[in-house]
Amino acid sequence: MTTTIYHNPACGTSRNTLAMIRNAGIEPQVIEYLKTPPDRETLARLIVDCGLSVREVLRQKGTPYDVLGLADPAWQDDALIDFMLAHPVLINRPIVVTPLGTRLCRPSEVVLDILPQAQQAGFIKEDGEVVVDADGRRVK
Repeated sequence: MTTTIYHNPACGTSRNTLAMIRNAGIEPQVIEYLKTPPDRETLARLIVDCGLSVREVLRQKGTPYDVLGLADPAWQDDALIDFMLAHPVLINRPIVVTPLGTRLCRPSEVVLDILPQAQQAGFIKEDGEVVVDADGRRVK
């Protein structure tokens, strides 16, 4: 099974997650979901496989969330997914799929829980936070 990341290259969390996947010696399938959004079936499956609710995968910051009135609890999951498909920026990221599971990797180091291979070297996030030491062991 291939490792896949639903990625936004403009997002630091997404970039850090992708870098940690590569630091494990894995070259993932990278889907820039803003350019190539998942279809309804794929998005619904990703949400379920993450073990999250639709609302937990719904991104608010930097999106039309407020303009669309999506905070209203009257919106049902199917309608929220419709909005996410119409406005992919509403899909929180990055979502990573590996043979060991599917996760919304926020914070980015969540990806370490589902990588089938260990980190090959130390890893420092873009903000300077050390996540993996020089021996490939998780710091936190």
